[in-house]
Amino acid sequence: MALKKLASRLREIWYAETAASNLDPLILILSLLSLLYRPVVNLRNKMYDYGILKQNRLPCKVISIGNITVGGTGKTPAVIMLAKLLKEKGYRPAVLSRGYGGKKKSAVNVVSDGSKIMMGHMEAGDEPILIAKVAEGIPVLTGPKRILTGRFAIDNLNADILILDDAFQHRDIFRDIDIVILNREQPFGNGFLLPRGPLRESLKSMKRAHFLIWKDNTDEGRYPKYKEHGIGLYLPVLSVYLKPKDIIQGKTGEVYSLDFIQRKKVCAFAGIASPAAFSRTLESLGGVVTSFIEFPDHYRFIEADISDIRKRYIDSSSEIIMTTEKDGVRLADFPHFLKDIFLLRMEMVMLPSQEEFEAPILEKIK
Repeated sequence: MALKKLASRLREIWYAETAASNLDPLILILSLLSLLYRPVVNLRNKMYDYGILKQNRLPCKVISIGNITVGGTGKTPAVIMLAKLLKEKGYRPAVLSRGYGGKKKSAVNVVSDGSKIMMGHMEAGDEPILIAKVAEGIPVLTGPKRILTGRFAIDNLNADILILDDAFQHRDIFRDIDIVILNREQPFGNGFLLPRGPLRESLKSMKRAHFLIWKDNTDEGRYPKYKEHGIGLYLPVLSVYLKPKDIIQGKTGEVYSLDFIQRKKVCAFAGIASPAAFSRTLESLGGVVTSFIEFPDHYRFIEADISDIRKRYIDSSSEIIMTTEKDGVRLADFPHFLKDIFLLRMEMVMLPSQEEFEAPILEKIK
């Protein structure tokens, strides 16, 4: 409960429309910590920039997909989309992740060898499992040092191109392409570095990127108006939006069209970086959200949470319970609950077209 309250409070501070009072004790503490954090990050970047800290090169092409803020910007759907694209074009990609939230701490953890998933979400973390499930036929590995997982993927899994998930700040591996994804709405939050704000490093660090992707939650035809924030003057910029794909039954995987939730009373919950966006998406599809429960990103559910969700479902006279596909991964230990819920699946769509994304990426890795 305390973790949920803290996560909610931080989101309020980071993305408030009006500046929070600097006299707030929590703001003062966060501001002090940010002052300590800034020089550490800047020094580390300088050491890489000047070659004091060396980048390791691997004998294949390497693509990183990351961001400069904490939280969800659509990195996982982008990784899945890119991995599928490269496989379709004849490459043999492998995805490397740190495995955030996973308990398996070996140097190299093979989540999927490309033919079968070999770990559970408790060991690997929810995002690597989701990638392995959706990007079929593509190896997924986790480990604290991507140089080790990268070498393993090349030597043992026949990979000829590596995709680094959430690795913009992890500069120990040389990458041929660095992609940064930003939410179009409040892309930098309140503009402060962690923990006063959501920024992992200063905005000038984006000059390291080769491509910038603006991520929208809807297709509003704003492409290519990407210079609202003064970004895109020095690197190619693309646009994407996360599009609802379909709905699946949590236990059986039976697929339903998006019309399934129209005019239905929905009890919804989500443990993702932007849970409110999930609620808005359900409403945009015609669902009537009668109860909504927010959990922190990567939250590990317990029986008490399941009981609370069921109670909210009954009390709100809802007709169905819905959550995200990513949350569904973390509910694998509760099959009795999965059989009673539905998962919304999303997919990433490039604007104005898939070709606009493919062409510069494929050209750069030739």
